[in-house]
Amino acid sequence: MGAIPDEDIDGFFTTSRTTGREEAVEFTDDSYRTFLLDLDDHKLTEVRGMTYEEFAQNRYQAPFLRDLLDHWDGLYREPFVGITSDGTVREGLYGLPGTAPSDTGSGPFEAADRFLGMLTPGELDAVRYDIDAPQWRAWSNPEFMVYRVGLRMEVLTDDKKSAIHDILRASLSSDGYARVSGAMELNGHLGELVGLPTVMNRHSYWFSVFGDPSAGAAGEPWGWQLFGHHVALNFVSVGGRHVIAPVFLGAEPALMDDGVHEPLFAARERLALELAGSLTAAQRARAVVFESVLDPEMPEGRLHPADERHVAGAFRDNRVIPYEGIPADELDDAQRDLLRRVVADFLHLLVEEQRELALAEYDAHVDETWFSWYGATDGSQPFYFRVHSPVLIAEFDDHAGVWLSNKLPARFHVHTTLRHPNGNDYAKALIARWRERGE
Repeated sequence: MGAIPDEDIDGFFTTSRTTGREEAVEFTDDSYRTFLLDLDDHKLTEVRGMTYEEFAQNRYQAPFLRDLLDHWDGLYREPFVGITSDGTVREGLYGLPGTAPSDTGSGPFEAADRFLGMLTPGELDAVRYDIDAPQWRAWSNPEFMVYRVGLRMEVLTDDKKSAIHDILRASLSSDGYARVSGAMELNGHLGELVGLPTVMNRHSYWFSVFGDPSAGAAGEPWGWQLFGHHVALNFVSVGGRHVIAPVFLGAEPALMDDGVHEPLFAARERLALELAGSLTAAQRARAVVFESVLDPEMPEGRLHPADERHVAGAFRDNRVIPYEGIPADELDDAQRDLLRRVVADFLHLLVEEQRELALAEYDAHVDETWFSWYGATDGSQPFYFRVHSPVLIAEFDDHAGVWLSNKLPARFHVHTTLRHPNGNDYAKALIARWRERGE
């Protein structure tokens, strides 16, 4: 798509998202409050008090969004192939265990069954989908819904909201649940900061169940989906494996600045910056693809009006993403260990034994893994990085403001993505293996 005119971007997208021709970002201050809009700003007052449905209708009519929505719709309607590096899916990369790991557990499907048992017939019709339903791929991360899938949490009774949180707790690691619920809380924090709690709040998310949770004890595939502003998770359990991908987690701002909570992605930032800072001059010349997140050397179209630099976000299930940066076999042992720790942090949503299975797949292909970086490697500027292997794509991207006023990327607005390329997003490759086994 071509660049969106600046006059149309004002109020939703920013100049830095389209031209990529600004000078290098110099923000070092993480105090997002410097960039809070005045509560009387037209951007806020024109939508204040709208319900989420009214806000969605307002966005659908925006001229600067129509081309983007049409583009996303075309991508959504493509048959699923999976992300590849060259257009060809590699087979045989994903396998099921001979026996289920001990922490697969009954918790997730029991919690899902309890939740389903609480719903009215109409709610059941809205929340349930077949395991192969195309609606898996309808998730997105803007404040408005691109597609309505499942039930909107904020309109449910408190006991039903709590039951969804019980499913999340049972399905995710304790740290993973804390990260996800933290992102949801930060979304509510943003809504309060800008006076738009009906647009952005802790429960402005859509939830669905795919397949039959009650059959999960026998290893049959089932799963759930949660998505909305800055949070999108796709959880599948099949044959003793859990897959949580695609994942989109982000926040604007990514911190509460209350003196108690760390920024949402603080650990991941520290590990990544330690790795980037350890690169020799020769390694840095390979790993650093662009000197700035707005490097004028970026080719036309590399900066996306919604995704900025990340390439594995919503509706990108079939994207061809070539490897770039430095291959892991050119890193020393300490650097490869840091890279693995970064990957483990991206996989932290999985319970421990499931995370180890996913890491074993990563380890099996570590010599085919690439690490790329955009921006300064010393933490003085916003940055982007990607870890890319045959079985994993993990991205971290600092963004410009949407509801804050910073026109250039800053480290208090973060987007992260996680994918399993070559056909295992939504556990599709593992579901195919399970069916081949005839279980």
